[in-house]
Amino acid sequence: MFLSNVTVFMPPVLTLIGIPGLESVQCWIGIPFCVMYIMAMIGNSLLLFIIKSEPSLHEPMYILIGMLGVTDIALASSIMPKMLGIFWFCVSEIYFDSCLLQMWLIHTFQCTESGILLAMALDRYVAICYPLRHATIFTHKLVVQLGTVVILRAAILVAPCLILIKYRLQFYHTTIISHTYCEHMAIVKLAAGNTRVNKIYGLFVAFTVTGFDLTFITFSYSQIFVTVFHLPQKEARLKAFNTCIAHIFVFLQLYLLAFFSFFTHRFGSHIPTYIHILFSSMYLLVPPFLNPLVYGIKTKQIRTNVVKMCCLSNSP
Repeated sequence: MFLSNVTVFMPPVLTLIGIPGLESVQCWIGIPFCVMYIMAMIGNSLLLFIIKSEPSLHEPMYILIGMLGVTDIALASSIMPKMLGIFWFCVSEIYFDSCLLQMWLIHTFQCTESGILLAMALDRYVAICYPLRHATIFTHKLVVQLGTVVILRAAILVAPCLILIKYRLQFYHTTIISHTYCEHMAIVKLAAGNTRVNKIYGLFVAFTVTGFDLTFITFSYSQIFVTVFHLPQKEARLKAFNTCIAHIFVFLQLYLLAFFSFFTHRFGSHIPTYIHILFSSMYLLVPPFLNPLVYGIKTKQIRTNVVKMCCLSNSP
């Protein structure tokens, strides 16, 4: 990124250039991204409709899956309209405050998604390790409380990132962001002043959320595996393990993409910029696209209701 000696005071408008080095083919790159976005909207909406309309799915595990679906829709919708505007219509300008709002929404939904995966892991831990107490521990009231805490934690932790940029960084070397969306470090790197506090707080949020959630998710599934392998019957082991496969897959694909994006952005100076930008964009879009497919295929109750709905729609 080119940095000039002239600084700009509180620029009213920033420019998102999309994927540096691939500007000439961005219109084609937008096609698979748009397809994934449409499929994510359809898949998650269908998932939410099935969970809402089927009384047998009004249980903690499926309510949490529904929360994840809502988060996925919100996360994808916070980046894709602007991204496709850049790719297809060259609408690259964005108001500074709108950019900060997009940044806050993206990182808030990311933290929320991580918190929901933690709640899912705890739900499976109690259901498999303490099955007789699951109904009394994981009540609908507790699920609502967990959801509220997860959302508030995300919103409160991310908010200072926005405030530190808005009121601490007032001079900028450039107004051009080499990215497809407004990301915290991408904005901070534009600043002409001392950005150490912003970088430290960004790392604090990342490691606090990821470290806390990852520790308890890993603990929960490790205890689940120990319990499952000690079950006397093979059928019982397979049944218990199958209830966790979808959650484990979603957990792995989210965190593997997240770690790759995080470390390449901060330490991968030898990696071409367009590779990082592509993976950063995929990191936000692939989970909303894959999650409804994973839960639709691997969760028997949801799969059965999808088949039932298709049969009813095809019947005369």
